[in-house]
This record gives sequence, structure tokens and C-alpha cells, in this order.
Amino acid sequence: MKKIVPFLIVCFLFVVSGCANKAQSGAGIGALAGATIGALTFNNKVSGAAIGAGIGALMGYVVGNEWDKYDEQQVAQTLEKNPSGQAATWTNPDTGKSYSATPSPAYINQNKICRDVVITEDGGDKIMANACRGDDGVWRLRQ
Repeated sequence: MKKIVPFLIVCFLFVVSGCANKAQSGAGIGALAGATIGALTFNNKVSGAAIGAGIGALMGYVVGNEWDKYDEQQVAQTLEKNPSGQAATWTNPDTGKSYSATPSPAYINQNKICRDVVITEDGGDKIMANACRGDDGVWRLRQ
């Protein structure tokens, strides 16, 4: 169990740091929950924690990734349909959080059409992002 504790601490710090998307947060929370359950249910605590952390991280990532996809689709629709300065709002049905996205005028960057967008979460946190239209015509947020 001593070997898994640093891993759990790193996962916990990663999750609470706020720098993670929902897929990454889900993986961290899943790893913590899985390690705890594994350590409590297996005879070999270290092996149980490691196996539980792996399974929990995978499951948490899958769930969080689906939550991310919905919000990314909403932002892409906003970029495609809304004029500059006109906000679109939505509520993620899985998380229950509400968001709004306000796009700026389009510009050309490296031969791609791009737009900046301000995404506001429930609690008032503002995320400044930019997205570019891919070769397939779909808007993609850039990291």
C-alpha cells in the first residue's frame, strides 16, 4: 500500500487542480475510488489497489470523456451558427452544469478559419478558448 499512496496523492492533486478536463478528472476520481475499493476487497492490498486504480481510471475517463464531447458539440454549434458577440447557453444533461459561449469574429490563422470564444460556467468561471475549422469543416477547440 505504501507504493500506491504517492500515486493516489498525485491523482488527487491533479483532480483538484482545476487544470483537467472532465475526462482527466474522471480518470483521477475513478483511480482514487478504484484503488480504495480494491485495497479494501483484495487479500493483497497493494495488488488490489493497483488493479482497482487501473479499472477505476479507465471507467472514469470514459464517462468524463462523454461529458466533454457534449459540451464540445455545443461550443462547435455556437461557433457555426452564432454571430460575433451573441451568446448561446446550454445545460449538460449528465453533469447538470450550465454554460454559455460567446464567439468573437472569425480570423485566418495558418490558412484556417478560427474564432475565439469565451465560455462561462455556472459558477462564473470564464474560459478563454479558440477553435479552428478543420479540413472536414468541423470546429475543433485548440489546446
